[in-house]
Amino acid sequence: MSLLNIFDIANSAMIAQSKKMQIHASNLANSDSLTSKNGKLHPYIAKKVILEFDNTKKSIFGGVKVKEIIENTTPLKKIYNPNSPIADSKGFSEISNVNIVTETISAIAASRAYQANLEILNTAKTMFLKMLTIGQ
Repeated sequence: MSLLNIFDIANSAMIAQSKKMQIHASNLANSDSLTSKNGKLHPYIAKKVILEFDNTKKSIFGGVKVKEIIENTTPLKKIYNPNSPIADSKGFSEISNVNIVTETISAIAASRAYQANLEILNTAKTMFLKMLTIGQ
């Protein structure tokens, strides 16, 4: 493994964690939103980021990439709210399946993973700079 591979691996992880943070922020921001599909209102459905090993460089140290962004399959919650525009005849309406606590903790975890990879880049950079001063 070359020392340069460290930059590729940490960079791929930072891109993946950045995407996860974007999705968690989107889930938190839209947790009370309604979306329109085919002219009908629906509660916002949480999204999840699926990561996978990135072997595009044909190396065992390939890094990570976003495989896909899927909708969370957690069932929607039903609440009694007869004033909601999507309430049924009995006054119940479905609300988003976004769990605020889970999304917040996942966003913090993604942020910490991003910071860890940034620290790896800084450490590798310092090592390169020290290596260049050897022999001077």
